[in-house]
Amino acid sequence: MAHLIQVGAGSGGMPVLDMLCRDPRITKLTLIEPDVYKPHNVERHLFPASAVGELKATLAKRWLLERRPDLEVQVLANDLMDPTLQGALNEATAEADIGVCAADNEPAKYHWDALMRRQAKPWTLGEVLSGGIGGFVHWFVPGGPCYGCVASHLQRSVKVDQTKAPDYSQPGGPVAETTIPAAKAAIEVIAGLHSLVTLELLTQPTAYQPGFTSLLLTLQRVPGVFDEAFRPFRFRIPRSADCLICRTGPLTESLEDLDVALDQALARLGNA
Repeated sequence: MAHLIQVGAGSGGMPVLDMLCRDPRITKLTLIEPDVYKPHNVERHLFPASAVGELKATLAKRWLLERRPDLEVQVLANDLMDPTLQGALNEATAEADIGVCAADNEPAKYHWDALMRRQAKPWTLGEVLSGGIGGFVHWFVPGGPCYGCVASHLQRSVKVDQTKAPDYSQPGGPVAETTIPAAKAAIEVIAGLHSLVTLELLTQPTAYQPGFTSLLLTLQRVPGVFDEAFRPFRFRIPRSADCLICRTGPLTESLEDLDVALDQALARLGNA
């Protein structure tokens, strides 16, 4: 009898949600997803082309209930960082047993981390690298390293993104594409690993020790980036004593305080 709370039901988040909610131990789901299903989503998503134009949250609920009629599903079709949503989010997180982050932007990941730590809940995160060349799976527990600790460590240790930074010297001009969409197959591989780690953490919330805090699995050989395809890298990342996000002291409570801490963390990443 477990309550799962998840943000994101996109091409990466939906397969994770599908695999997790097939486990009979998960009896309740709270899903945060504000986006609409668009034509360009069809290639990499579980939903059909006929569903274009509907809310992803509505489609996810329908998909899950067709397979698990007994599942209790609460949908919050709002942006994770919407100030009006924070009360409901805190309440749902306090009741949840485990969280999953399938958001694809950094501010949302930091915000989710703060939410989970405030309620002392374990959570997991999956990330597919540009072009599907590989991906990360991370797991977090109360008292362990936060997302800021992990992101900062990996920024210093692993160079996987060699894309050229956008040129901001021409306001209003064209912005170069900095990411390449991953194939559905690559997304599903990382989603499967993400789901396995999440279920193991649910089984052993205080004793889970897989030998890593972050797992990187390469899916392609990329000269100058990955020497081999299908090679795992395990990172044991400790909590940083000088982390601006989770150092000893009061946890961030307001959105304004979170924005300040986030700006500081992102500045630190840029200087790493």
